[in-house]
Amino acid sequence: MYEEYYKLKDKPFQLSPDAKYFFSSKGHDRAMAYLRYGLGQGEGFIVITGGIGTGKTMLLRNLFKELDQDSIIAVEILSTQLKSDDLVIAVAEAFGVSAEAKSKSEILSVLEEFLFNKRQEGYRLLLVVDEAHNLPEETLEELRMLSNYHDDEGALLQSFLLGQVQLKHKLQSAGMEQFRQRIIAGYHLQPLERDEIEQYISYRLTQAGWKDDPLIGKDAFDRIHVATAGVPRRVNRLCERLMLFGALEQLHELESKHVDNVAAEISSELGISPEEELELVPEASDPRASVLQQPAAISTLHQGVSDTTVYELTNRVNQLEAEIRDIKRSIMRNRNLLKAALFDDE
Repeated sequence: MYEEYYKLKDKPFQLSPDAKYFFSSKGHDRAMAYLRYGLGQGEGFIVITGGIGTGKTMLLRNLFKELDQDSIIAVEILSTQLKSDDLVIAVAEAFGVSAEAKSKSEILSVLEEFLFNKRQEGYRLLLVVDEAHNLPEETLEELRMLSNYHDDEGALLQSFLLGQVQLKHKLQSAGMEQFRQRIIAGYHLQPLERDEIEQYISYRLTQAGWKDDPLIGKDAFDRIHVATAGVPRRVNRLCERLMLFGALEQLHELESKHVDNVAAEISSELGISPEEELELVPEASDPRASVLQQPAAISTLHQGVSDTTVYELTNRVNQLEAEIRDIKRSIMRNRNLLKAALFDDE
């Protein structure tokens, strides 16, 4: 609807990832550099993490657009808490290798033969695992075992892992030392900064054919940054509704008061305030998780003071944080139920 009013070619703020709208923020540029670096190495694991909605899948779409289809076979699997045996089946089927009525050892044998044959044909094989934070540690270990397949030219399979901050915590646990030694590059995506918010929104609008209608005031960009904490998916959600609001109200200039109105409207639909919604999302920046910030010797990061003690304390803190978030969610649900009951009584 608003596309017609503002004479746009399509919707610039759709939630589904579209490589056409990939915005090169400082963080996304660096993450893409690490992905390209890792791809050039042809082995090991590349790990990209970030908070919910920070653009991990968009990075993946942009990478796939760059791949040479004549030399690289890339497949993607979406992790849904796969057990190790299920992972083997998922990987085989993603590459088109039949896993029907076969034991795990038979599937692994056939998969290894497939990888070897493709290497002989001149292909490189790339496995991308999205939502990798859902994988149990034993499944991550199965992935490491798949990375052991080699020929004289090197590894037959390379893997990219994308996941939320929990993935970093798992990779820091005491039992993941061997896996960490296979990570050749990694990066943690942060939300957009204030100046990037304006660039991000203007870029997406321009890609959709925007001709400065509507005009967006500096104060409106400030409010968008505050209301979304710089998380791209939230920016898209808010701006989509803001554009619709502008079209319905026949506005050709959007100001901070309009952003506040739309943000309040969205929050009322969710049943929580903007501040409460922000509290429900794990903090993207985590000093304990710097293990993935640089593409080098990750396994040396925890040398020195009692590794076991560090891992145990970190895991315990992570558990406590998760429990606190669950308690907050429960309190908010109960409060909303109480509000509803009071309004019904009136």
